[in-house]
Amino acid sequence: MKIIVTGSLGHISKPLTEILTGTGHEVTVISSDAGKVGAIEALGAKAAIGSLADIAFLTKTFTGADVVYTMVPPNFGATNYRQYISDIGKNYAAAIRASGVTRVVNLSSIGAHLDKGTGPITGLHDVELTLNALDNVAVKHLRAGFFYINFFANIDMIKNSGILGNNYGKDARLMLVHPRDIAEAAAQELQGSFSGKSYRYVISDEQNVSTLVKTLGAAIGKPDLPWVEFSDEDSLAGMTGAGLPPAVASTFVEMGTAIRSGTLWEDYDRNKPTSYGKTKLNDFADEFAAVYKG
Repeated sequence: MKIIVTGSLGHISKPLTEILTGTGHEVTVISSDAGKVGAIEALGAKAAIGSLADIAFLTKTFTGADVVYTMVPPNFGATNYRQYISDIGKNYAAAIRASGVTRVVNLSSIGAHLDKGTGPITGLHDVELTLNALDNVAVKHLRAGFFYINFFANIDMIKNSGILGNNYGKDARLMLVHPRDIAEAAAQELQGSFSGKSYRYVISDEQNVSTLVKTLGAAIGKPDLPWVEFSDEDSLAGMTGAGLPPAVASTFVEMGTAIRSGTLWEDYDRNKPTSYGKTKLNDFADEFAAVYKG
């Protein structure tokens, strides 16, 4: 099959490309960075260099493809984060319509069933609606959980302050996923058969925060690592102090409130998957420790 992969050589798109080229598919990887051409070709794929804001470029690249994997890359410089995500979804939809693509696997998020109150996930809600409005196009949305690797951003907090924390408590639930497991799920769907508009939850493990902190702390030699629940105001101040623009930081604070209240997981709890990803918390703890110590 001819498969288009967006996301350049990101945490999901790189292992996804490796799986697809390894099974003999003709893969084109879209990247905005011409410096990635060599690395993309080293994976056995073709590189298409251009901008996701360029619908003509997307249309040309999508034309002739059997299936496209879509995702919205982060852009912490966006002044309106929801609008940025929504606009990329509209660009994809326009190119899909113009190119004649009939099958799409789209990276979404747990919580995308909600139209407000989930921070950046609201943009992915918009993308789902936009792609679902395409006639005669089968769309499978991968509603991924909370990325394990997000905790890499907290390593400085541990080293400098001796804590882990966010604006939700130690009893909060987390539906965790590793990008490798998302890549495997995406590869299954891209190579499989689906019709209509549907979604699939992609989760590796379910844990509460206290278990997660205990496990990560033990892995790095800090078995008593405390979790601190910040106020929304302190959480916002911490993120902006670390360099995130207020417009972006505020969306992550809002996502934290959805974790705190549990609303983020409501549809997932009603529609739990029958199978889960391979990477459990203990597996990620070893990876976290290697990064922490490295």
